[in-house]
Amino acid sequence: MTDNNDKDRKPEGSRPGGGTLTLKRPSIEQSKVKQSFGAGRSKTVVVETKRKRIGDDRPGDAKPAFQQQAPRVTPVTPAPPSNTQTPSAPKPQPTQRSGVVLRTLTADEKEARDRALAGARVREAEDRKRQEEDAKRRAAQEEIDRVERDAAAKRKAEEEARHKAEEDARRKAEDAARKLAPKSAAAANVVTPATVPMKPTTGKAGPAPVKRTHDEEETAPRRTFPGAIKRDVKAPVPARPTKTADADKRRGRLSVVNALNEDDERNRSVAAFRRRTERLKKQVQGFQMPTEKATREVIIPEAITIQELANRMAERAVDIIKFLMKQGEMHTINDVIDADTAQLVAEEMGHKVKRVSEADVVEGLSGDTDAPEQLKSRPPVVTIMGHVDHGKTSLLDALRKTNVVSGEAGGITQHIGAYQVETASGVVTFIDTPGHEAFTSMRARGAKATDIVVLVVAADDGVMPQTVEAINHARAAGVPIIVAINKIDKPAANPMRVRNELLRYEIVVESMGGDTLEVEVSALKGTNLDRLLEVILLQSEVLDLKANPDREAGGMVVEAQLDKGRGPVATVLVQRGTLKLGDIFVAGSAWGRVRALVNDKGQQVKEAGPSTPVEVLGLNSAPEAGDQFDVVPNDARAREVTEYRERKRRETRGAASARSSLEQMMSAIKEGATEFPILVKADVQGSAEAIVQALEKIGNAEIKARVIHYAVGGINESDIGLAEASKAVVLGFNVRASTQARDAAERAGIEIRYYNIIYDLVDDIRQAMAGKLAPELRETFLGNAKILEVFNITKVGKVAGCQVTEGTVQRGAKVRLIRDNVVIHEGTLSTLKRFKDEVKEVPVGQECGMAFENYQDMRAGDVIECFRVEKVQRTLD
Repeated sequence: MTDNNDKDRKPEGSRPGGGTLTLKRPSIEQSKVKQSFGAGRSKTVVVETKRKRIGDDRPGDAKPAFQQQAPRVTPVTPAPPSNTQTPSAPKPQPTQRSGVVLRTLTADEKEARDRALAGARVREAEDRKRQEEDAKRRAAQEEIDRVERDAAAKRKAEEEARHKAEEDARRKAEDAARKLAPKSAAAANVVTPATVPMKPTTGKAGPAPVKRTHDEEETAPRRTFPGAIKRDVKAPVPARPTKTADADKRRGRLSVVNALNEDDERNRSVAAFRRRTERLKKQVQGFQMPTEKATREVIIPEAITIQELANRMAERAVDIIKFLMKQGEMHTINDVIDADTAQLVAEEMGHKVKRVSEADVVEGLSGDTDAPEQLKSRPPVVTIMGHVDHGKTSLLDALRKTNVVSGEAGGITQHIGAYQVETASGVVTFIDTPGHEAFTSMRARGAKATDIVVLVVAADDGVMPQTVEAINHARAAGVPIIVAINKIDKPAANPMRVRNELLRYEIVVESMGGDTLEVEVSALKGTNLDRLLEVILLQSEVLDLKANPDREAGGMVVEAQLDKGRGPVATVLVQRGTLKLGDIFVAGSAWGRVRALVNDKGQQVKEAGPSTPVEVLGLNSAPEAGDQFDVVPNDARAREVTEYRERKRRETRGAASARSSLEQMMSAIKEGATEFPILVKADVQGSAEAIVQALEKIGNAEIKARVIHYAVGGINESDIGLAEASKAVVLGFNVRASTQARDAAERAGIEIRYYNIIYDLVDDIRQAMAGKLAPELRETFLGNAKILEVFNITKVGKVAGCQVTEGTVQRGAKVRLIRDNVVIHEGTLSTLKRFKDEVKEVPVGQECGMAFENYQDMRAGDVIECFRVEKVQRTLD
């Protein structure tokens, strides 16, 4: 099939356009290019050139919009010119009109067309608006560029003017020097071009010299020498290098292929173009406008390293070290400097300083002060205080209708407890404190957390030492006191005696004209208990106790213990806000998430409001009794606070132990004092503190008790290991040792003692410490004897004939030989004879013979004193 055969034939089918069928020229042309490499290597590469035929856009050949692709512009090697011309496309023939009548548009089609027209108009408006914004933006950018170009032109004109002025001044100076200099000196100093040796021309062209114009020759800087006369000498202009030399320069390495293919012109390589681009970029970056030094606010802690300070100031650490060296201090980059030095360095370098401290992490932990309109009434917190065995716990049991005292060992309270009592007038929170003298810290915590103190005094016993201590705690806390005179049902009760004894401590009750409320009660019979509750509620109304329940909770840890099944458990008293399940809170150096809340009746609750005592589960460790607890927003804040408190606590304990150890060591060296090491494990934190305080009071100048460790929980293997290393006695108060700990103690020979009453513990330790004391030597006088004559007996030695002048003389007793009221010898009697018989003792007025062990220097008239030495076991009072 050819064009000539099918010229007049119409194509079959519905081919639009009606063009003739031809063989199209391929749109991709191929050509071959020869590439040359070094060392005589070459390669022929086929290059394809894609061309777009002119006249192919006929209506019949049109493609859909989704099939049309934008032409891809690629750098190709130009193909050799061709004489073949692309035939033009035939003109389209007019389409014949058919006799079919077009139907009118339906309503849906008209609505669709209207919607399309409306959308087109909206798009046109948006495009027009976008074009206007682009025009404005381009105009603004062009204005900015114009201002920058004007400024650059101005700066360039100023530079040119300055250079021209400098060149004029230099030219005038040279002219003046030329006029003054002699011609001979000028001839001697001028170097002509003929004297300059020329390098022989080689086959490879060197770098082409730059040809300067006359103006550039005039303005170019010239090198001058001192004492020489400057002349304007024009160097000969070298010939312009040919194109072949420049091409050879770019060619690089000369090879056989390069020598044979002289007509093949090579372009610049991609690597050369990249290197040129990098050089231009470096030149642009090298020229930067000078910027002003940024002033920063530098946060400086109590101690900081030089590297960290440099990072915070965005300065070089070398500059800081140089500044410190100028101040006479030698430092390295990792040295730690104090806050004052860091502030001096920062201010010297032009920065602002903000001093912070490690204690700032606990600031704002308790929150802001509540507004008066946010406060609501809360139940009063009442602390029961008094001397031991005055009926405090029994009185509280009578109010709560429980029997707590039966669960206490020995019938005395050794734990601090918190309870709530519901009355007809409201709820009252009670805190029960121990009365033993060892529980001073518990009583102090109870007084600090309370609103009212109920001072319980037995009517048959009167005011006792712990009663006075409770009065002092209440006064230190600044809380009112209500006196409850208990045990009025006993026959020996004398309430008036109690009132009179309280006067010595400036407590005047209402019945004697004072302002301190008093109630006579009987915990055993239940007498006047309702009156006591009425007085407590009346006092709370006077105090007008309020708190904000709608905020984060906060309060005080009343007691803490380590439960085997529940883990660390803390009894807390909520003083503000509401403690809820899931809250994250911090208590001293312990923190955790509230997993459970248990009230005083053993029931689990979901929240605890102000003045409510609850047990909290979920801590990571047992806190110290008396610590403040606060709810924090997240775990990170809790860890930050606890780490700071734990670090401070270790530093405090370490410093105190180091100081006390040094003092104890020096005193032990001087006085020969010994230590009695003790390890204490208790059921609750308050009991452990009370035991430690009681043990520290035991001792004298020769022996002292030293508690090497105390904690809450059972006795474990690590406690036995510590006791073995320090040779300490292990004491367990209401706790027991595990099986592994008992086996380890038996192997190491460590003694473990268990107690449930603090009296027995303190007494046993006192006796054990007293047993380590050296016994006291007590001397008892027996009698005196005067030497009348000294006899020298063969095989026996000297024997003194004596007469007992006072007391008795016993054989085996200690004796002293006194001559002229001076003790000459002290020893033991070896022989005591009456006539020829050995006797045990000789009474006063009788004569006897005495001989000393290993001593013979006796004279007539000496006095022999006889005495007995007794060892008396010492005690610790």
